[in-house]
Amino acid sequence: MNSQYKIIFWGTPEFGAIVLDLLSQTQFKPTCVVTESDKPVGRHAYRQAGKQILTAPPVKESALKYGIPVLQPENLATYQLTNLQADLFIVAAYGKILPKEILDIPKYGCLNIHPSLLPLYRGATPIQAAILNGDKTTGVSIILMDEKMDHGPIVAQQQLELPITDYQLPKLSKELAELGAKLLIETLPKWLAGEIKPSTQDETKVTFTRQIKKEDGLIDWSFPAEKIEKMLRAYYPWPGIFTNFDNKKLKIIKAEILEIQDNKKPGTVFFTENKQLAIMCGKNALILKEIQPEGKKAMAAGNFLNGYPKIINAIL
Repeated sequence: MNSQYKIIFWGTPEFGAIVLDLLSQTQFKPTCVVTESDKPVGRHAYRQAGKQILTAPPVKESALKYGIPVLQPENLATYQLTNLQADLFIVAAYGKILPKEILDIPKYGCLNIHPSLLPLYRGATPIQAAILNGDKTTGVSIILMDEKMDHGPIVAQQQLELPITDYQLPKLSKELAELGAKLLIETLPKWLAGEIKPSTQDETKVTFTRQIKKEDGLIDWSFPAEKIEKMLRAYYPWPGIFTNFDNKKLKIIKAEILEIQDNKKPGTVFFTENKQLAIMCGKNALILKEIQPEGKKAMAAGNFLNGYPKIINAIL
């Protein structure tokens, strides 16, 4: 299934690896992959026997599985990508901004798969934004990249045909990566044949996402339970959502909303009528299902309570 076109794929995390995996099983299998450098992953992966232990990004692992050569340039400004003589670049969550001199290299331009219905949610965290805003659905856009972030004209777009109101970030990201890959595979023949005229994005409808920071996961219990539950799904697995108990961080891994009218102070820990561990919020409450105390593994709420019974009636 070799294409007559020389396609270079750019990507780094799991989102990009899913796209690359599906693309590599078609006639549009890339001839080369560009990804970020190997990096240490996990608390205990930094050093072993005095040496730094590095982990390959998911896109690199996928490329090696399909026998695709991999490039990991530290500095794009000094890297001789013109030697690749590419016909087309495909970008799916690469992680670095491509300068104009690189975007101008391929004859058929540089196509980017973005996990939102542009011009909605430009930026690095569109999937998290959709969850946090309580959107009922979302989708993917394929754009012809230019120098501005997620600004280029739209080549193809498709909505995800299912509600996302109960999705955690990893599951929704996987769904959108698969949707984006399938849309790309359907679009490429028409794009390479010159049969698609990209449409300019409506600048009056542009919204932007922001970078997520570790401190964004700190829970303000005066928020409604519905908002905190959205944070839980959007910030999993990083930075997660957490509170402080007994001078230590307590991460909430799984929880569900309890509709309740009560005058308890937000942050109060209590038992529900059927003896489930819950925390009062500004409106309604959260029933805790799985918790991770600082320095320990995640555990069921009942098991946590066995070791920390004094949390009942505490105000977090």
